[in-house]
Amino acid sequence: MTRVFSLPLRTRFRGITVREGMVFRGDAGWGEWSPFVEYDDATALTWLRCAHEAAFVGWPTPVRSQVPVNVTVPAVDPPTAYDIVRLGGCLTAKVKVAEPGQTLADDQARLEAVRSALGPAGLIRIDANGAWTVDEAVRAVRLLGAAAGGLEYVEQPCASVEELAALRRIVDVLIAADESIRRAEDPYRVRDLEAADIAVLKVQPLGGVRACLRIAEDIGMPVVVSSAVESSIGIAAGVALAAALPELHHACGLATVQLLTHDLGQPSMLPVDGMLEVRPVEALDGFGASDERTAWWLARYERVKGMMDSCD
Repeated sequence: MTRVFSLPLRTRFRGITVREGMVFRGDAGWGEWSPFVEYDDATALTWLRCAHEAAFVGWPTPVRSQVPVNVTVPAVDPPTAYDIVRLGGCLTAKVKVAEPGQTLADDQARLEAVRSALGPAGLIRIDANGAWTVDEAVRAVRLLGAAAGGLEYVEQPCASVEELAALRRIVDVLIAADESIRRAEDPYRVRDLEAADIAVLKVQPLGGVRACLRIAEDIGMPVVVSSAVESSIGIAAGVALAAALPELHHACGLATVQLLTHDLGQPSMLPVDGMLEVRPVEALDGFGASDERTAWWLARYERVKGMMDSCD
């Protein structure tokens, strides 16, 4: 059973307002394949391996029954940020900063609102998506740390591994690497250059739960499992990874179903008291894709599936 979906987002995130992809069911359950539309077929191949693992292979035995998660705050105005955190039900917030067209003052105001909503005991992490130079990051980390009342860590403040390594030797805040791992030809350069304190792993871009477990073991640093803004079917794979890790020191970025106007999964992967339950998810009707988008995705799937079959 194969379905194409189109799910609107509540707020523009990562430059998009609609999340598209495919889900299909195999002997092991449902798998989601949702590489972003601008990605080429070669990039989409690892995402398909993850979906096939979920649908046809299944996941390793979990070592925990719940996974702590953070609420994700897009680059929105302070009142909206406050509401997102209050409704999110989590003790940790990940806040997007360095949005094109916005200023550091915008980021400061957003972080102040997030701190107000979380209270003094909550943890705040920020994600710059590689937007800063080293010098810019030094200044931003200082100012945004003050606005947030302290930062748990800074995710991908600079674009290159070399810049991350240089910044890590200047600032006192922990550095997390995301794009420097999942979009790099050599994800282990982060380890080799001692460029980060935390590895952010996303299960679809890296090829599935087992592939991520190998990376986590080899890279030898604490792991935060994060989402690629999937439906609950895709989030279940991220939760399976987080549940299988031998150690889990930080909340994971897997509560992003909250960013969607509706979901495909039943029951939805929504946090309760900042935790996601480790469990399977079944697909619902109401996928919302037009005939044109369905045809586009099915053609894309046939191309990438052909690449996967030829590799295997």
